[in-house]
Amino acid sequence: MRRIMIAGTNSGCGKTTVTCAVLQALVNRKINVSSFKCGPDYIDPMFHKTVIGTAAYNLDTYLMSNDAVNYLLNKNSGDIAVIEGVMGFYDGFSFTEKGSTHELSEITDTDVILVVNCRGMSLSAMALVKGFKEFRKNNIKGVIFNNLSEKLYGNLSEECRKIGLVPLGFLPNIKDVQISSRHLGLVTAGEIDDIKDKMNLLADYAEKYIDIDKILEISENDRDTKFTSLEITKKYNVKIAVAYDRAFCFYYEDNLNLLSEMGAEIVKFSPLENESVPQCDGLILGGGYPELYADILEENTGTLNSVEECVESGVPCIAECGGFMYLHEIMEDSDKNEHSMVGIIKGKCRKTDRLQRFGYMEMTANRDNILCKKGDKIRAREFHYFDSDCNGNGFTAVKNDRQWECVNVDKNLFAGFPHLHFFANINFAENFMKSCEEYKCTKSEN
Repeated sequence: MRRIMIAGTNSGCGKTTVTCAVLQALVNRKINVSSFKCGPDYIDPMFHKTVIGTAAYNLDTYLMSNDAVNYLLNKNSGDIAVIEGVMGFYDGFSFTEKGSTHELSEITDTDVILVVNCRGMSLSAMALVKGFKEFRKNNIKGVIFNNLSEKLYGNLSEECRKIGLVPLGFLPNIKDVQISSRHLGLVTAGEIDDIKDKMNLLADYAEKYIDIDKILEISENDRDTKFTSLEITKKYNVKIAVAYDRAFCFYYEDNLNLLSEMGAEIVKFSPLENESVPQCDGLILGGGYPELYADILEENTGTLNSVEECVESGVPCIAECGGFMYLHEIMEDSDKNEHSMVGIIKGKCRKTDRLQRFGYMEMTANRDNILCKKGDKIRAREFHYFDSDCNGNGFTAVKNDRQWECVNVDKNLFAGFPHLHFFANINFAENFMKSCEEYKCTKSEN
Protein backbone atom coordinates (compact mmCIF):
# COMPACT_ATOMS: atom_id res chain seq x y z
CA MET A 1 0.00 0.00 0.00
CA ARG A 2 1.44 3.36 -1.07
CA ARG A 3 1.63 5.75 1.86
CA ILE A 4 3.62 8.74 3.07
CA MET A 5 3.62 10.78 6.27
CA ILE A 6 4.19 14.54 6.45
CA ALA A 7 5.51 15.40 9.92
CA GLY A 8 6.85 18.56 11.49
CA THR A 9 9.39 19.77 13.99
CA ASN A 10 6.67 21.60 15.95
CA SER A 11 3.13 22.95 15.79
CA GLY A 12 2.92 25.87 13.39
CA CYS A 13 5.85 24.81 11.21
CA GLY A 14 3.65 24.47 8.12
CA LYS A 15 2.58 20.79 8.16
CA THR A 16 -0.98 21.55 7.10
CA THR A 17 0.14 23.97 4.39
CA VAL A 18 2.60 21.46 2.94
CA THR A 19 0.09 18.61 3.27
CA CYS A 20 -2.61 20.56 1.43
CA ALA A 21 -0.11 21.59 -1.25
CA VAL A 22 0.90 17.97 -1.83
CA LEU A 23 -2.70 16.71 -1.71
CA GLN A 24 -3.90 19.27 -4.25
CA ALA A 25 -0.93 18.57 -6.52
CA LEU A 26 -1.74 14.84 -6.44
CA VAL A 27 -5.43 15.49 -7.12
CA ASN A 28 -4.51 17.74 -10.04
CA ARG A 29 -2.50 14.82 -11.41
CA LYS A 30 -5.71 12.71 -11.29
CA ILE A 31 -4.32 10.44 -8.59
CA ASN A 32 -6.84 8.78 -6.24
CA VAL A 33 -5.48 10.06 -2.94
CA SER A 34 -6.84 9.55 0.56
CA SER A 35 -5.82 11.65 3.54
CA PHE A 36 -5.40 11.01 7.24
CA LYS A 37 -4.61 13.06 10.33
CA CYS A 38 -2.52 11.76 13.21
CA GLY A 39 -4.38 12.35 16.46
CA PRO A 40 -7.87 13.56 17.36
CA ASP A 41 -8.01 16.93 15.57
CA TYR A 42 -11.13 17.77 13.55
CA ILE A 43 -9.94 20.93 11.78
CA ASP A 44 -7.09 19.66 9.61
CA PRO A 45 -9.17 16.80 8.13
CA MET A 46 -11.77 19.41 7.15
CA PHE A 47 -9.06 21.13 5.12
CA HIS A 48 -8.08 17.81 3.58
CA LYS A 49 -11.71 17.12 2.72
CA THR A 50 -12.02 20.51 1.01
CA VAL A 51 -8.85 19.86 -0.98
CA ILE A 52 -9.49 16.30 -2.15
CA GLY A 53 -13.29 16.33 -2.23
CA THR A 54 -13.68 13.12 -0.25
CA ALA A 55 -13.66 12.22 3.42
CA ALA A 56 -10.51 12.48 5.50
CA TYR A 57 -9.83 10.26 8.48
CA ASN A 58 -8.14 10.27 11.89
CA LEU A 59 -5.57 7.76 13.11
CA ASP A 60 -4.97 8.03 16.86
CA THR A 61 -2.57 5.66 18.61
CA TYR A 62 -3.64 6.83 22.07
CA LEU A 63 -7.36 6.34 21.52
CA MET A 64 -7.15 3.23 19.32
CA SER A 65 -5.43 -0.14 19.35
CA ASN A 66 -2.68 -0.85 16.81
CA ASP A 67 -5.07 -3.21 15.01
CA ALA A 68 -7.73 -0.50 14.74
CA VAL A 69 -5.21 2.03 13.41
CA ASN A 70 -3.95 -0.27 10.67
CA TYR A 71 -7.46 -1.52 9.88
CA LEU A 72 -8.73 2.04 9.31
CA LEU A 73 -5.65 3.00 7.29
CA ASN A 74 -6.08 0.02 4.96
CA LYS A 75 -9.88 0.30 4.79
CA ASN A 76 -9.88 3.98 3.81
CA SER A 77 -6.80 4.21 1.58
CA GLY A 78 -6.92 5.13 -2.10
CA ASP A 79 -4.07 4.73 -4.58
CA ILE A 80 -1.90 6.63 -2.11
CA ALA A 81 -2.45 7.58 1.53
CA VAL A 82 -1.08 10.91 2.77
CA ILE A 83 -0.90 11.13 6.57
CA GLU A 84 -0.44 14.50 8.27
CA GLY A 85 1.33 14.45 11.64
CA VAL A 86 0.44 16.26 14.85
CA MET A 87 2.52 18.74 16.89
CA GLY A 88 6.23 17.95 16.78
CA PHE A 89 7.26 14.55 15.43
CA TYR A 90 8.04 13.03 18.84
CA ASP A 91 5.40 14.86 20.91
CA GLY A 92 2.77 12.66 22.55
CA PHE A 93 0.66 12.28 25.66
CA SER A 94 2.16 13.71 28.89
CA PHE A 95 5.78 14.02 27.71
CA THR A 96 5.79 10.55 26.18
CA GLU A 97 5.63 9.37 22.58
CA LYS A 98 2.19 7.79 23.13
CA GLY A 99 -0.13 9.19 20.47
CA SER A 100 2.76 10.89 18.66
CA THR A 101 3.43 11.12 14.95
CA HIS A 102 6.56 9.05 15.51
CA GLU A 103 4.56 6.26 17.15
CA LEU A 104 2.03 6.26 14.30
CA SER A 105 4.81 6.06 11.71
CA GLU A 106 6.24 3.01 13.50
CA ILE A 107 2.88 1.24 13.95
CA THR A 108 1.93 1.76 10.29
CA ASP A 109 5.53 1.36 9.04
CA THR A 110 5.21 4.57 7.01
CA ASP A 111 8.10 6.60 5.61
CA VAL A 112 8.24 10.20 6.82
CA ILE A 113 8.88 13.62 5.28
CA LEU A 114 9.95 16.20 7.87
CA VAL A 115 8.72 19.80 7.46
CA VAL A 116 11.04 22.47 8.89
CA ASN A 117 10.12 26.13 9.25
CA CYS A 118 13.18 28.16 8.24
CA ARG A 119 11.81 31.56 9.21
CA GLY A 120 14.63 33.41 10.98
CA MET A 121 17.37 30.85 10.28
CA SER A 122 19.38 29.24 7.53
CA LEU A 123 22.11 26.68 8.30
CA SER A 124 20.75 26.29 11.84
CA ALA A 125 17.81 24.46 10.28
CA MET A 126 20.13 21.54 9.66
CA ALA A 127 20.88 21.24 13.37
CA LEU A 128 17.16 20.66 13.86
CA VAL A 129 17.00 18.16 11.01
CA LYS A 130 20.03 16.23 12.25
CA GLY A 131 18.65 16.17 15.79
CA PHE A 132 15.30 14.79 14.66
CA LYS A 133 17.01 12.19 12.49
CA GLU A 134 19.29 10.93 15.27
CA PHE A 135 17.09 11.33 18.38
CA ARG A 136 15.32 7.96 18.00
CA LYS A 137 15.12 5.13 15.50
CA ASN A 138 12.71 6.47 12.88
CA ASN A 139 11.41 6.35 9.30
CA ILE A 140 12.41 9.90 8.30
CA LYS A 141 13.46 9.75 4.65
CA GLY A 142 13.29 13.33 3.39
CA VAL A 143 12.86 17.01 4.24
CA ILE A 144 10.72 19.89 2.95
CA PHE A 145 11.74 23.37 4.07
CA ASN A 146 9.03 25.98 4.67
CA ASN A 147 9.52 29.76 4.38
CA LEU A 148 12.82 29.41 2.55
CA SER A 149 14.34 31.19 -0.44
CA GLU A 150 15.38 29.32 -3.56
CA LYS A 151 18.96 30.48 -3.10
CA LEU A 152 19.28 29.04 0.41
CA TYR A 153 17.59 25.80 -0.60
CA GLY A 154 20.55 24.87 -2.77
CA ASN A 155 22.83 25.00 0.27
CA LEU A 156 20.47 23.13 2.60
CA SER A 157 19.79 20.39 0.07
CA GLU A 158 23.50 19.57 0.00
CA GLU A 159 23.55 19.39 3.80
CA CYS A 160 20.58 17.00 3.73
CA ARG A 161 22.39 14.61 1.43
CA LYS A 162 25.40 14.59 3.76
CA ILE A 163 23.30 13.03 6.53
CA GLY A 164 21.50 10.56 4.27
CA LEU A 165 18.20 12.41 3.80
CA VAL A 166 16.49 13.31 0.54
CA PRO A 167 15.91 17.05 -0.03
CA LEU A 168 12.35 17.17 -1.37
CA GLY A 169 12.00 20.88 -1.96
CA PHE A 170 10.74 23.98 -0.23
CA LEU A 171 7.95 26.51 -0.08
CA PRO A 172 8.71 30.23 -0.09
CA ASN A 173 6.76 32.64 2.10
CA ILE A 174 3.38 32.73 0.31
CA LYS A 175 1.26 35.60 1.61
CA ASP A 176 -1.72 34.82 -0.64
CA VAL A 177 -2.51 31.56 1.19
CA GLN A 178 -2.23 32.70 4.80
CA ILE A 179 -4.72 30.87 7.04
CA SER A 180 -5.74 32.67 10.23
CA SER A 181 -6.11 30.94 13.62
CA ARG A 182 -8.82 30.77 16.22
CA HIS A 183 -9.04 29.58 19.82
CA LEU A 184 -9.43 25.91 18.84
CA GLY A 185 -6.76 25.94 16.16
CA LEU A 186 -7.23 26.63 12.48
CA VAL A 187 -10.42 28.17 11.16
CA THR A 188 -12.69 25.74 9.35
CA ALA A 189 -12.26 25.30 5.63
CA GLY A 190 -15.73 26.63 4.80
CA GLU A 191 -14.87 29.99 6.36
CA ILE A 192 -11.96 30.81 4.08
CA ASP A 193 -12.78 32.84 0.99
CA ASP A 194 -11.79 31.20 -2.26
CA ILE A 195 -10.35 28.17 -0.47
CA LYS A 196 -10.06 26.16 -3.67
CA ASP A 197 -8.23 28.99 -5.40
CA LYS A 198 -5.81 29.15 -2.49
CA MET A 199 -5.28 25.40 -2.59
CA ASN A 200 -4.68 25.40 -6.34
CA LEU A 201 -2.17 28.20 -5.87
CA LEU A 202 -0.45 26.05 -3.25
CA ALA A 203 -0.43 23.15 -5.71
CA ASP A 204 1.22 25.37 -8.32
CA TYR A 205 3.95 26.22 -5.82
CA ALA A 206 4.28 22.54 -4.93
CA GLU A 207 4.75 21.52 -8.56
CA LYS A 208 7.36 24.25 -8.97
CA TYR A 209 9.32 23.88 -5.74
CA ILE A 210 8.56 20.40 -4.30
CA ASP A 211 9.67 17.12 -5.88
CA ILE A 212 6.25 15.44 -6.15
CA ASP A 213 7.67 12.63 -8.29
CA LYS A 214 10.21 11.78 -5.59
CA ILE A 215 7.48 11.80 -2.93
CA LEU A 216 5.53 9.30 -5.03
CA GLU A 217 8.66 7.18 -5.33
CA ILE A 218 9.22 7.20 -1.55
CA SER A 219 5.57 6.26 -1.00
CA GLU A 220 6.05 3.00 -2.93
CA ASN A 221 6.11 1.04 0.32
CA ASP A 222 5.79 -2.71 -0.17
CA ARG A 223 5.91 -3.38 3.59
CA ASP A 224 2.37 -4.51 4.39
CA THR A 225 0.82 -3.35 7.65
CA LYS A 226 -0.16 -6.19 9.96
CA PHE A 227 -3.55 -6.22 11.69
CA THR A 228 -6.50 -8.39 12.59
CA SER A 229 -9.49 -7.36 10.49
CA LEU A 230 -12.55 -6.20 12.42
CA GLU A 231 -15.80 -8.02 11.73
CA ILE A 232 -18.64 -5.48 11.54
CA THR A 233 -22.11 -6.98 11.09
CA LYS A 234 -25.08 -5.14 9.62
CA LYS A 235 -27.72 -6.34 12.07
CA TYR A 236 -29.71 -3.21 12.90
CA ASN A 237 -32.24 -1.16 10.98
CA VAL A 238 -32.51 2.30 12.52
CA LYS A 239 -32.52 5.93 11.45
CA ILE A 240 -30.09 8.30 13.20
CA ALA A 241 -30.45 12.07 12.87
CA VAL A 242 -27.19 14.06 12.90
CA ALA A 243 -26.97 17.84 13.38
CA TYR A 244 -24.58 18.90 10.62
CA ASP A 245 -23.72 22.45 9.56
CA ARG A 246 -21.16 25.18 10.31
CA ALA A 247 -22.12 25.22 14.00
CA PHE A 248 -22.00 21.42 14.38
CA CYS A 249 -19.25 20.09 12.14
CA PHE A 250 -16.92 18.05 14.37
CA TYR A 251 -17.52 14.42 13.46
CA TYR A 252 -15.12 11.55 12.97
CA GLU A 253 -15.94 10.13 9.55
CA ASP A 254 -15.23 6.62 10.79
CA ASN A 255 -17.83 7.01 13.57
CA LEU A 256 -20.62 7.76 11.11
CA ASN A 257 -19.37 5.09 8.70
CA LEU A 258 -19.33 2.51 11.49
CA LEU A 259 -22.93 3.26 12.44
CA SER A 260 -23.89 2.97 8.76
CA GLU A 261 -22.09 -0.36 8.44
CA MET A 262 -24.00 -1.61 11.50
CA GLY A 263 -27.27 -0.73 9.76
CA ALA A 264 -28.00 2.91 10.54
CA GLU A 265 -29.44 5.31 8.00
CA ILE A 266 -27.73 8.65 8.71
CA VAL A 267 -30.01 11.65 8.12
CA LYS A 268 -28.45 15.09 8.50
CA PHE A 269 -30.28 18.27 9.51
CA SER A 270 -29.19 21.87 10.12
CA PRO A 271 -30.01 23.81 13.31
CA LEU A 272 -28.67 26.93 11.56
CA GLU A 273 -31.36 26.51 8.88
CA ASN A 274 -34.04 26.02 11.56
CA GLU A 275 -34.67 22.48 10.38
CA SER A 276 -36.62 20.20 12.69
CA VAL A 277 -35.11 16.91 13.78
CA PRO A 278 -36.25 14.33 11.20
CA GLN A 279 -38.15 11.24 12.30
CA CYS A 280 -35.45 9.10 13.90
CA ASP A 281 -34.52 6.37 16.34
CA GLY A 282 -31.34 8.10 17.52
CA LEU A 283 -29.91 11.62 17.64
CA ILE A 284 -26.32 12.87 17.53
CA LEU A 285 -25.38 16.48 18.28
CA GLY A 286 -21.68 16.80 17.47
CA GLY A 287 -19.13 19.40 18.42
CA GLY A 288 -18.28 22.55 16.53
CA TYR A 289 -18.69 26.27 17.13
CA PRO A 290 -22.26 26.91 18.38
CA GLU A 291 -20.99 29.94 20.32
CA LEU A 292 -20.19 31.70 17.03
CA TYR A 293 -23.77 31.28 15.82
CA ALA A 294 -25.58 31.68 19.15
CA ASP A 295 -27.86 34.48 17.86
CA ILE A 296 -29.10 32.34 14.97
CA LEU A 297 -29.45 29.21 17.07
CA GLU A 298 -31.47 31.11 19.68
CA GLU A 299 -33.76 32.57 17.02
CA ASN A 300 -34.35 29.17 15.41
CA THR A 301 -36.97 28.02 17.88
CA GLY A 302 -38.27 25.40 15.47
CA THR A 303 -35.07 23.40 15.85
CA LEU A 304 -34.76 24.13 19.57
CA ASN A 305 -38.25 22.84 20.24
CA SER A 306 -37.87 19.77 18.04
CA VAL A 307 -34.58 18.78 19.71
CA GLU A 308 -36.17 19.17 23.14
CA GLU A 309 -39.21 17.12 22.11
CA CYS A 310 -37.01 14.46 20.54
CA VAL A 311 -34.89 13.95 23.66
CA GLU A 312 -37.87 14.22 26.02
CA SER A 313 -39.69 11.54 24.01
CA GLY A 314 -36.91 9.05 24.79
CA VAL A 315 -34.86 9.08 21.59
CA PRO A 316 -31.28 7.96 22.46
CA CYS A 317 -29.07 11.04 22.16
CA ILE A 318 -25.32 11.58 22.08
CA ALA A 319 -24.32 15.24 22.57
CA GLU A 320 -20.60 16.02 22.49
CA CYS A 321 -18.98 19.33 23.44
CA GLY A 322 -20.73 21.88 21.17
CA GLY A 323 -23.80 19.65 21.05
CA PHE A 324 -23.73 19.43 24.85
CA MET A 325 -23.49 23.23 25.05
CA TYR A 326 -26.51 23.51 22.76
CA LEU A 327 -28.62 21.39 25.14
CA HIS A 328 -28.20 23.86 28.03
CA GLU A 329 -30.86 26.27 29.22
CA ILE A 330 -28.37 29.13 28.79
CA MET A 331 -25.22 29.28 26.65
CA GLU A 332 -22.82 32.19 26.47
CA ASP A 333 -21.40 33.22 23.12
CA SER A 334 -17.77 34.15 22.43
CA ASP A 335 -18.36 37.62 23.92
CA LYS A 336 -20.01 36.15 27.04
CA ASN A 337 -23.52 37.29 26.07
CA GLU A 338 -26.22 34.88 27.24
CA HIS A 339 -28.55 33.00 24.88
CA SER A 340 -31.44 30.62 25.48
CA MET A 341 -30.88 27.15 24.06
CA VAL A 342 -32.67 23.78 24.17
CA GLY A 343 -33.03 23.50 27.95
CA ILE A 344 -32.54 19.76 28.44
CA ILE A 345 -29.46 20.48 30.60
CA LYS A 346 -30.72 22.61 33.48
CA GLY A 347 -27.95 25.15 33.85
CA LYS A 348 -25.58 27.52 32.12
CA CYS A 349 -22.66 26.93 29.77
CA ARG A 350 -20.18 29.79 30.13
CA LYS A 351 -17.13 31.06 28.27
CA THR A 352 -13.84 31.01 30.20
CA ASP A 353 -10.48 32.55 29.38
CA ARG A 354 -8.46 29.34 29.17
CA LEU A 355 -8.69 25.75 28.03
CA GLN A 356 -10.65 23.53 30.40
CA ARG A 357 -9.51 19.94 31.13
CA PHE A 358 -7.56 19.93 27.87
CA GLY A 359 -6.33 16.70 26.30
CA TYR A 360 -6.68 12.95 26.55
CA MET A 361 -8.25 11.04 29.41
CA GLU A 362 -9.62 7.61 30.24
CA MET A 363 -13.28 7.48 31.26
CA THR A 364 -14.95 4.84 33.44
CA ALA A 365 -18.75 4.58 33.59
CA ASN A 366 -20.22 5.15 37.05
CA ARG A 367 -23.54 3.58 36.02
CA ASP A 368 -25.26 1.91 33.09
CA ASN A 369 -26.11 4.19 30.16
CA ILE A 370 -26.97 4.08 26.45
CA LEU A 371 -23.33 3.50 25.46
CA CYS A 372 -22.01 1.09 28.07
CA LYS A 373 -22.39 -0.70 31.39
CA LYS A 374 -21.11 0.47 34.76
CA GLY A 375 -17.35 -0.08 34.95
CA ASP A 376 -16.78 -0.01 31.19
CA LYS A 377 -13.92 2.19 29.99
CA ILE A 378 -13.10 4.28 26.95
CA ARG A 379 -10.33 6.72 26.12
CA ALA A 380 -11.50 10.17 25.01
CA ARG A 381 -10.36 13.77 24.69
CA GLU A 382 -11.52 17.27 25.54
CA PHE A 383 -10.60 20.59 23.91
CA HIS A 384 -12.75 23.58 24.85
CA TYR A 385 -12.77 27.01 26.44
CA PHE A 386 -16.27 26.62 27.85
CA ASP A 387 -17.42 25.13 31.14
CA SER A 388 -20.80 24.14 32.56
CA ASP A 389 -22.74 24.25 35.80
CA CYS A 390 -23.84 20.72 34.93
CA ASN A 391 -20.88 18.67 33.68
CA GLY A 392 -22.54 15.49 34.92
CA ASN A 393 -21.31 12.53 36.96
CA GLY A 394 -22.05 9.56 34.74
CA PHE A 395 -18.34 8.87 34.22
CA THR A 396 -15.11 9.40 36.12
CA ALA A 397 -12.30 10.74 33.93
CA VAL A 398 -8.64 10.18 34.81
CA LYS A 399 -5.61 11.97 33.39
CA ASN A 400 -2.29 11.19 35.04
CA ASP A 401 -2.81 11.97 38.75
CA ARG A 402 -6.01 14.00 38.22
CA GLN A 403 -9.57 12.78 38.10
CA TRP A 404 -13.00 14.40 37.77
CA GLU A 405 -16.60 13.49 37.10
CA CYS A 406 -18.16 14.19 33.72
CA VAL A 407 -21.02 13.45 31.30
CA ASN A 408 -24.74 13.65 31.96
CA VAL A 409 -26.33 10.23 31.53
CA ASP A 410 -29.85 8.99 32.04
CA LYS A 411 -32.12 6.49 30.33
CA ASN A 412 -31.57 7.97 26.85
CA LEU A 413 -28.88 10.67 27.13
CA PHE A 414 -25.08 10.85 26.90
CA ALA A 415 -24.14 14.54 27.05
CA GLY A 416 -20.82 16.09 28.00
CA PHE A 417 -17.63 17.76 26.82
CA PRO A 418 -15.62 14.59 25.94
CA HIS A 419 -15.25 13.62 22.29
CA LEU A 420 -15.44 9.89 21.57
CA HIS A 421 -13.97 7.88 18.73
CA PHE A 422 -15.91 4.62 18.51
CA PHE A 423 -12.79 2.69 17.50
CA ALA A 424 -11.45 3.40 20.98
CA ASN A 425 -14.11 0.93 22.14
CA ILE A 426 -16.36 -0.36 19.39
CA ASN A 427 -18.82 -1.70 21.98
CA PHE A 428 -19.94 1.90 22.63
CA ALA A 429 -21.20 2.11 19.03
CA GLU A 430 -22.81 -1.32 19.32
CA ASN A 431 -24.63 -0.32 22.51
CA PHE A 432 -25.84 2.94 20.98
CA MET A 433 -27.28 1.00 18.05
CA LYS A 434 -28.97 -1.41 20.48
CA SER A 435 -30.48 1.55 22.34
CA CYS A 436 -31.79 2.99 19.06
CA GLU A 437 -33.25 -0.39 18.06
CA GLU A 438 -34.93 -0.78 21.46
CA TYR A 439 -36.42 2.72 21.19
CA LYS A 440 -37.72 1.91 17.70
CA CYS A 441 -39.38 -1.29 18.94
CA THR A 442 -40.94 0.50 21.92
CA LYS A 443 -42.21 3.27 19.65
CA SER A 444 -43.82 0.79 17.25
CA GLU A 445 -45.52 -1.04 20.13
CA ASN A 446 -47.08 2.21 21.29
